Amino acid sequence: MDLFVSPLSPEEKFDLARSVGEECIQESELAAIFQVKPHPVVYDGFEPSGRMHIAQGVLRAINVNKLTRCGCVFKFWVADWFAQLNNKMGGDLARIQTVGLYMIEIWKAIGMDMRNVQFLWASEEINKRPSEYWGRVMEIARLNNLARIQRCCTIMGRKESDEMSSAQIFYPCMQCADVFFLKADICQLGLDQRKVNMLAREYCDMTKPKLKHKPIILSHHMLLGLKQGQEKMSKSDPDSAIFMEDSEPDLNRKIKMAWCPEQQIEGNPVLDYVRHIVFGYYGKIDIEFKSGEVKTYLDCAELEADYSSGKIYPNEIKPALSKALNAILEPVRIHFSSGEPKALLEKVKKFKVTK
Repeated sequence: MDLFVSPLSPEEKFDLARSVGEECIQESELAAIFQVKPHPVVYDGFEPSGRMHIAQGVLRAINVNKLTRCGCVFKFWVADWFAQLNNKMGGDLARIQTVGLYMIEIWKAIGMDMRNVQFLWASEEINKRPSEYWGRVMEIARLNNLARIQRCCTIMGRKESDEMSSAQIFYPCMQCADVFFLKADICQLGLDQRKVNMLAREYCDMTKPKLKHKPIILSHHMLLGLKQGQEKMSKSDPDSAIFMEDSEPDLNRKIKMAWCPEQQIEGNPVLDYVRHIVFGYYGKIDIEFKSGEVKTYLDCAELEADYSSGKIYPNEIKPALSKALNAILEPVRIHFSSGEPKALLEKVKKFKVTK
Protein backbone atom coordinates (compact mmCIF):
# COMPACT_ATOMS: atom_id res chain seq x y z
CA MET A 1 0.00 0.00 0.00
CA ASP A 2 1.12 3.60 -0.64
CA LEU A 3 1.64 5.06 2.81
CA PHE A 4 0.60 8.57 3.78
CA VAL A 5 3.61 10.64 4.79
CA SER A 6 2.74 13.00 7.62
CA PRO A 7 3.92 16.63 7.32
CA LEU A 8 3.86 17.01 11.12
CA SER A 9 7.01 17.38 13.18
CA PRO A 10 7.90 14.59 15.67
CA GLU A 11 6.74 16.85 18.50
CA GLU A 12 3.40 17.55 16.79
CA LYS A 13 2.94 13.83 16.14
CA PHE A 14 3.53 13.07 19.80
CA ASP A 15 1.00 15.67 20.96
CA LEU A 16 -1.67 14.43 18.52
CA ALA A 17 -1.07 10.74 19.28
CA ARG A 18 -0.98 11.37 23.04
CA SER A 19 -4.40 13.05 22.84
CA VAL A 20 -5.85 9.65 21.85
CA GLY A 21 -4.94 7.99 25.13
CA GLU A 22 -6.36 8.42 28.61
CA GLU A 23 -3.23 6.59 29.72
CA CYS A 24 0.15 6.18 28.02
CA ILE A 25 2.88 3.74 29.04
CA GLN A 26 5.41 5.27 28.51
CA GLU A 27 5.26 8.85 27.20
CA SER A 28 9.04 8.98 26.69
CA GLU A 29 8.83 5.89 24.47
CA LEU A 30 5.97 7.41 22.45
CA ALA A 31 7.97 10.59 21.88
CA ALA A 32 11.04 8.57 20.90
CA ILE A 33 9.24 6.39 18.32
CA PHE A 34 8.25 9.47 16.29
CA GLN A 35 11.87 10.61 16.23
CA VAL A 36 13.07 7.43 14.51
CA LYS A 37 10.10 5.92 12.59
CA PRO A 38 8.00 7.76 10.00
CA HIS A 39 5.40 4.95 10.06
CA PRO A 40 5.05 3.37 13.52
CA VAL A 41 2.79 0.31 13.54
CA VAL A 42 -0.34 0.69 15.69
CA TYR A 43 -2.37 -2.36 16.67
CA ASP A 44 -5.99 -2.65 17.74
CA GLY A 45 -8.16 -5.72 17.64
CA PHE A 46 -11.89 -6.18 17.73
CA GLU A 47 -14.22 -9.12 18.20
CA PRO A 48 -17.04 -9.16 15.65
CA SER A 49 -19.66 -9.76 18.30
CA GLY A 50 -22.83 -7.88 17.37
CA ARG A 51 -24.09 -4.46 16.39
CA MET A 52 -21.62 -1.59 16.71
CA HIS A 53 -22.13 1.20 19.23
CA ILE A 54 -20.69 4.71 18.95
CA ALA A 55 -17.69 3.96 21.16
CA GLN A 56 -16.55 1.38 18.61
CA GLY A 57 -17.72 3.37 15.62
CA VAL A 58 -17.30 7.11 16.08
CA LEU A 59 -14.71 7.22 18.88
CA ARG A 60 -12.53 4.65 17.16
CA ALA A 61 -12.72 6.53 13.84
CA ILE A 62 -11.69 9.75 15.60
CA ASN A 63 -8.70 8.01 17.20
CA VAL A 64 -7.63 6.21 14.03
CA ASN A 65 -7.77 9.43 12.03
CA LYS A 66 -5.52 11.17 14.55
CA LEU A 67 -2.94 8.39 14.39
CA THR A 68 -2.92 8.09 10.61
CA ARG A 69 -2.38 11.86 10.46
CA CYS A 70 0.80 11.12 12.41
CA GLY A 71 1.87 8.73 9.65
CA CYS A 72 1.12 5.61 11.69
CA VAL A 73 0.16 2.35 9.98
CA PHE A 74 -2.97 1.16 11.76
CA LYS A 75 -3.39 -2.61 11.80
CA PHE A 76 -6.90 -3.72 12.73
CA TRP A 77 -6.88 -7.32 13.92
CA VAL A 78 -10.29 -8.73 12.99
CA ALA A 79 -10.39 -11.23 15.82
CA ASP A 80 -12.77 -13.80 14.33
CA TRP A 81 -11.09 -16.80 15.97
CA PHE A 82 -11.05 -14.92 19.26
CA ALA A 83 -14.78 -14.27 19.02
CA GLN A 84 -15.28 -17.97 18.40
CA LEU A 85 -13.16 -18.85 21.47
CA ASN A 86 -15.24 -16.36 23.47
CA ASN A 87 -18.49 -17.95 22.26
CA LYS A 88 -19.72 -14.82 20.50
CA MET A 89 -22.52 -15.40 17.98
CA GLY A 90 -22.83 -18.84 19.56
CA GLY A 91 -19.33 -19.68 18.28
CA ASP A 92 -20.55 -19.67 14.65
CA LEU A 93 -17.50 -18.53 12.62
CA ALA A 94 -19.52 -17.71 9.49
CA ARG A 95 -21.78 -15.37 11.46
CA ILE A 96 -18.80 -13.84 13.24
CA GLN A 97 -17.16 -13.07 9.90
CA THR A 98 -20.40 -11.53 8.58
CA VAL A 99 -20.42 -9.21 11.59
CA GLY A 100 -16.79 -8.34 10.87
CA LEU A 101 -17.70 -7.22 7.34
CA TYR A 102 -20.57 -5.12 8.73
CA MET A 103 -18.22 -3.37 11.17
CA ILE A 104 -15.69 -2.52 8.46
CA GLU A 105 -18.53 -1.16 6.31
CA ILE A 106 -19.59 1.14 9.15
CA TRP A 107 -16.11 2.62 9.56
CA LYS A 108 -16.01 3.40 5.86
CA ALA A 109 -19.40 5.13 6.11
CA ILE A 110 -18.52 7.20 9.21
CA GLY A 111 -15.45 8.67 7.54
CA MET A 112 -12.51 6.69 8.86
CA ASP A 113 -9.44 7.72 6.88
CA MET A 114 -8.37 4.45 5.26
CA ARG A 115 -4.91 5.69 4.32
CA ASN A 116 -2.43 3.55 6.24
CA VAL A 117 -5.24 1.32 7.58
CA GLN A 118 -5.11 -2.45 7.16
CA PHE A 119 -7.80 -4.96 8.17
CA LEU A 120 -6.23 -8.33 8.93
CA TRP A 121 -8.38 -11.38 9.68
CA ALA A 122 -6.89 -13.47 12.47
CA SER A 123 -8.02 -16.80 10.95
CA GLU A 124 -6.26 -15.98 7.66
CA GLU A 125 -3.09 -14.32 8.95
CA ILE A 126 -2.30 -16.93 11.60
CA ASN A 127 -2.55 -19.71 9.02
CA LYS A 128 0.04 -17.93 6.85
CA ARG A 129 2.73 -18.20 9.58
CA PRO A 130 1.41 -20.82 12.01
CA SER A 131 4.71 -21.95 13.52
CA GLU A 132 5.71 -18.37 14.34
CA TYR A 133 2.35 -17.56 15.89
CA TRP A 134 1.70 -20.71 17.90
CA GLY A 135 5.33 -20.87 19.01
CA ARG A 136 4.90 -17.42 20.55
CA VAL A 137 1.59 -18.38 22.17
CA MET A 138 3.21 -21.48 23.69
CA GLU A 139 6.13 -19.47 25.06
CA ILE A 140 3.85 -16.86 26.64
CA ALA A 141 1.77 -19.63 28.22
CA ARG A 142 4.91 -21.42 29.48
CA LEU A 143 6.42 -18.30 31.08
CA ASN A 144 3.26 -17.28 32.97
CA ASN A 145 1.37 -19.13 35.66
CA LEU A 146 -2.35 -19.80 35.42
CA ALA A 147 -3.28 -17.12 37.96
CA ARG A 148 -1.52 -14.42 35.91
CA ILE A 149 -3.38 -15.45 32.76
CA GLN A 150 -6.72 -15.65 34.57
CA ARG A 151 -6.27 -12.06 35.76
CA CYS A 152 -6.20 -11.07 32.09
CA CYS A 153 -9.52 -12.76 31.32
CA THR A 154 -11.34 -9.51 32.11
CA ILE A 155 -10.28 -8.41 28.59
CA MET A 156 -12.99 -10.77 27.29
CA GLY A 157 -15.67 -9.13 29.42
CA ARG A 158 -15.37 -11.94 31.96
CA LYS A 159 -14.76 -11.85 35.70
CA GLU A 160 -11.81 -13.74 37.16
CA SER A 161 -14.29 -15.81 39.15
CA ASP A 162 -16.38 -16.76 36.08
CA GLU A 163 -16.41 -20.34 34.97
CA MET A 164 -14.63 -20.47 31.61
CA SER A 165 -13.91 -23.10 29.02
CA SER A 166 -10.33 -24.27 28.62
CA ALA A 167 -10.32 -22.59 25.19
CA GLN A 168 -10.86 -19.20 26.83
CA ILE A 169 -7.64 -19.55 28.83
CA PHE A 170 -5.80 -19.42 25.50
CA TYR A 171 -7.34 -16.05 24.69
CA PRO A 172 -4.98 -13.77 26.71
CA CYS A 173 -1.93 -15.72 25.52
CA MET A 174 -3.06 -15.30 21.93
CA GLN A 175 -3.85 -11.59 22.29
CA CYS A 176 -0.43 -11.06 23.84
CA ALA A 177 1.15 -12.94 20.92
CA ASP A 178 -0.76 -10.74 18.44
CA VAL A 179 1.30 -7.71 19.49
CA PHE A 180 4.54 -9.36 18.40
CA PHE A 181 3.06 -11.21 15.42
CA LEU A 182 1.94 -7.87 13.98
CA LYS A 183 5.23 -6.19 14.95
CA ALA A 184 3.30 -3.47 16.75
CA ASP A 185 5.08 -0.42 18.12
CA ILE A 186 1.92 0.88 19.81
CA CYS A 187 -1.04 -0.97 21.34
CA GLN A 188 -4.03 1.36 20.90
CA LEU A 189 -6.89 -0.35 22.71
CA GLY A 190 -9.34 0.60 25.46
CA LEU A 191 -8.47 0.83 29.13
CA ASP A 192 -10.35 -2.44 29.59
CA GLN A 193 -7.52 -4.19 27.68
CA ARG A 194 -4.76 -2.82 29.91
CA LYS A 195 -3.97 -6.08 31.70
CA VAL A 196 -3.01 -8.01 28.58
CA ASN A 197 -1.05 -5.05 27.19
CA MET A 198 0.95 -4.99 30.42
CA LEU A 199 1.42 -8.76 30.03
CA ALA A 200 3.06 -8.05 26.64
CA ARG A 201 5.50 -5.60 28.24
CA GLU A 202 6.26 -8.04 31.06
CA TYR A 203 6.84 -10.82 28.54
CA CYS A 204 9.62 -8.76 26.93
CA ASP A 205 11.56 -9.01 30.22
CA MET A 206 10.93 -12.75 30.53
CA THR A 207 12.48 -13.77 27.23
CA LYS A 208 16.13 -14.75 26.92
CA PRO A 209 17.61 -12.66 25.51
CA LYS A 210 15.18 -9.93 26.58
CA LEU A 211 13.18 -8.28 23.81
CA LYS A 212 14.53 -4.73 23.57
CA HIS A 213 11.52 -2.88 22.21
CA LYS A 214 8.50 -3.09 24.48
CA PRO A 215 5.15 -2.14 22.94
CA ILE A 216 3.93 1.32 23.91
CA ILE A 217 0.46 1.23 25.50
CA LEU A 218 -1.91 4.02 24.45
CA SER A 219 -5.23 3.25 26.14
CA HIS A 220 -8.31 5.19 25.08
CA HIS A 221 -11.24 6.24 27.24
CA MET A 222 -14.17 3.88 27.80
CA LEU A 223 -17.48 5.64 27.17
CA LEU A 224 -20.03 5.28 29.96
CA GLY A 225 -23.29 3.42 29.52
CA LEU A 226 -26.39 5.62 29.37
CA LYS A 227 -27.87 4.26 32.60
CA GLN A 228 -26.84 5.17 36.12
CA GLY A 229 -23.65 3.47 37.31
CA GLN A 230 -22.75 1.80 34.00
CA GLU A 231 -18.99 2.00 33.49
CA LYS A 232 -19.35 1.17 29.80
CA MET A 233 -21.94 0.47 27.12
CA SER A 234 -23.46 -2.99 26.87
CA LYS A 235 -24.51 -4.60 23.60
CA SER A 236 -26.81 -6.94 25.51
CA ASP A 237 -28.72 -3.93 26.93
CA PRO A 238 -29.75 -1.87 23.87
CA ASP A 239 -30.94 1.09 25.95
CA SER A 240 -27.49 1.48 27.51
CA ALA A 241 -25.84 2.30 24.18
CA ILE A 242 -26.24 4.32 21.01
CA PHE A 243 -25.80 2.02 18.02
CA MET A 244 -24.35 3.23 14.76
CA GLU A 245 -27.54 2.66 12.75
CA ASP A 246 -30.04 3.71 15.44
CA SER A 247 -32.92 5.69 13.95
CA GLU A 248 -33.33 9.32 14.92
CA PRO A 249 -36.39 8.58 17.13
CA ASP A 250 -34.53 5.74 18.91
CA LEU A 251 -31.48 7.91 19.51
CA ASN A 252 -33.59 10.81 20.79
CA ARG A 253 -35.49 8.49 23.14
CA LYS A 254 -32.29 6.98 24.57
CA ILE A 255 -30.68 10.37 25.20
CA LYS A 256 -33.90 11.70 26.76
CA MET A 257 -33.91 8.73 29.18
CA ALA A 258 -30.16 8.90 29.88
CA TRP A 259 -28.83 9.43 33.38
CA CYS A 260 -27.87 13.11 33.61
CA PRO A 261 -27.79 14.49 37.19
CA GLU A 262 -27.87 18.28 37.46
CA GLN A 263 -24.52 20.04 38.02
CA GLN A 264 -22.65 16.69 38.07
CA ILE A 265 -19.86 16.00 35.59
CA GLU A 266 -18.30 12.85 37.05
CA GLY A 267 -20.15 9.71 36.02
CA ASN A 268 -22.55 11.66 33.78
CA PRO A 269 -22.84 9.83 30.42
CA VAL A 270 -24.38 12.82 28.61
CA LEU A 271 -21.37 15.00 29.46
CA ASP A 272 -19.07 12.06 28.68
CA TYR A 273 -20.50 11.78 25.13
CA VAL A 274 -20.31 15.53 24.62
CA ARG A 275 -16.61 15.58 25.55
CA HIS A 276 -15.40 12.49 23.72
CA ILE A 277 -17.78 12.20 20.76
CA VAL A 278 -19.12 15.64 19.89
CA PHE A 279 -16.00 17.66 20.69
CA GLY A 280 -13.83 14.89 19.25
CA TYR A 281 -15.78 14.96 15.99
CA TYR A 282 -16.80 18.63 15.62
CA GLY A 283 -14.69 20.49 18.17
CA LYS A 284 -17.79 22.40 19.30
CA ILE A 285 -21.42 22.11 20.36
CA ASP A 286 -24.41 24.49 20.17
CA ILE A 287 -26.56 24.83 23.30
CA GLU A 288 -30.00 26.41 23.07
CA PHE A 289 -31.06 27.80 26.44
CA LYS A 290 -34.64 28.09 27.72
CA SER A 291 -34.45 31.81 27.01
CA GLY A 292 -34.01 31.06 23.30
CA GLU A 293 -30.37 32.19 23.30
CA VAL A 294 -27.98 29.87 21.43
CA LYS A 295 -24.35 29.65 22.49
CA THR A 296 -21.60 27.82 20.59
CA TYR A 297 -19.09 26.25 22.96
CA LEU A 298 -15.63 25.76 21.45
CA ASP A 299 -14.06 24.63 24.73
CA CYS A 300 -15.42 21.58 26.55
CA ALA A 301 -13.95 22.77 29.86
CA GLU A 302 -16.02 25.97 29.61
CA LEU A 303 -19.17 23.96 28.89
CA GLU A 304 -18.52 21.64 31.84
CA ALA A 305 -17.92 24.63 34.12
CA ASP A 306 -21.26 26.15 33.07
CA TYR A 307 -23.01 22.82 33.59
CA SER A 308 -21.52 22.24 37.05
CA SER A 309 -22.47 25.80 38.10
CA GLY A 310 -26.09 25.26 37.01
CA LYS A 311 -26.01 27.60 34.01
CA ILE A 312 -26.86 24.65 31.73
CA TYR A 313 -29.67 22.24 32.62
CA PRO A 314 -30.03 18.59 31.58
CA ASN A 315 -33.04 19.45 29.39
CA GLU A 316 -30.84 21.95 27.51
CA ILE A 317 -27.78 19.80 26.96
CA LYS A 318 -29.66 16.61 26.04
CA PRO A 319 -31.32 18.05 22.89
CA ALA A 320 -27.95 19.51 21.85
CA LEU A 321 -26.30 16.11 22.22
CA SER A 322 -29.10 14.38 20.29
CA LYS A 323 -28.85 16.89 17.45
CA ALA A 324 -25.07 16.49 17.17
CA LEU A 325 -25.16 12.68 17.33
CA ASN A 326 -27.91 12.47 14.72
CA ALA A 327 -25.82 14.62 12.37
CA ILE A 328 -22.78 12.39 12.92
CA LEU A 329 -24.71 9.18 12.32
CA GLU A 330 -26.79 10.32 9.34
CA PRO A 331 -24.19 9.20 6.71
CA VAL A 332 -24.24 5.72 8.26
CA ARG A 333 -28.03 5.54 8.14
CA ILE A 334 -28.01 6.57 4.50
CA HIS A 335 -25.27 4.06 3.66
CA PHE A 336 -27.23 1.18 5.20
CA SER A 337 -30.59 2.20 3.76
CA SER A 338 -30.26 0.30 0.49
CA GLY A 339 -28.36 -2.30 -1.52
CA GLU A 340 -25.77 -4.70 -0.12
CA PRO A 341 -25.13 -2.70 3.08
CA LYS A 342 -28.85 -2.88 3.95
CA ALA A 343 -28.91 -6.64 3.38
CA LEU A 344 -25.78 -7.03 5.51
CA LEU A 345 -27.32 -5.05 8.38
CA GLU A 346 -30.54 -7.06 8.24
CA LYS A 347 -28.50 -10.26 8.57
CA VAL A 348 -26.60 -8.95 11.59
CA LYS A 349 -29.79 -7.76 13.32
CA LYS A 350 -31.17 -11.30 13.16
CA PHE A 351 -28.15 -12.81 14.88
CA LYS A 352 -28.52 -13.56 18.56
CA VAL A 353 -25.89 -11.82 20.70
CA THR A 354 -24.26 -14.31 23.07
CA LYS A 355 -21.83 -13.67 25.91
